[in-house]
Amino acid sequence: MDNTVFVKDIHAGMKNINITFIVLDIGLPVTLKEGREVRSLKVADATACINLSLWDEPGQLLMPGDIVKLTKGYASIWRNCLTLYSGKNGDVEKLGDFCMVFNESLDMSLPTSNSVNQNSSCSFNSTVNNGNSNNRSSNPKVHETHATSNNAAPSKFTEPAGKLPSKSTSRGRGSMKNAPKSERR
Repeated sequence: MDNTVFVKDIHAGMKNINITFIVLDIGLPVTLKEGREVRSLKVADATACINLSLWDEPGQLLMPGDIVKLTKGYASIWRNCLTLYSGKNGDVEKLGDFCMVFNESLDMSLPTSNSVNQNSSCSFNSTVNNGNSNNRSSNPKVHETHATSNNAAPSKFTEPAGKLPSKSTSRGRGSMKNAPKSERR
């Protein structure tokens, strides 16, 4: 039994989470005094986005645009924000890149309390912009990155096949801004 879940269905206290997502942004690494490194990533699937905390090598190897399968993960609240973690026996496996529909308009990692101060913010300092400065607008965002993979869940927010929402953005290394006009979307 696969037990694959969607981001929108994750809640604090869940264990043995199996999920496939696309990496949207990677935060700055934090090195602890024992020499371990932790990174916060913004990840999404067709239903929503969430913060993911990764330690050491897996956090160093992933890049924005990577399609990743997490097995045996768990979710908990950190600084009033729902966060996804890789478990002790968990596995982080890169499946590919740039072929997944995702939705970042529903952010599962928004603060769980109205009285959150600056020190408990869920956001992280991102080192990656990926070529689109208006990717944080208030419009609902569902993005298709180059093609839809067969394993992506259908989303009620997606447009009919072949059409992209008017405010869609391409994330990652596949920028078209330097391509001839005839090849641009």
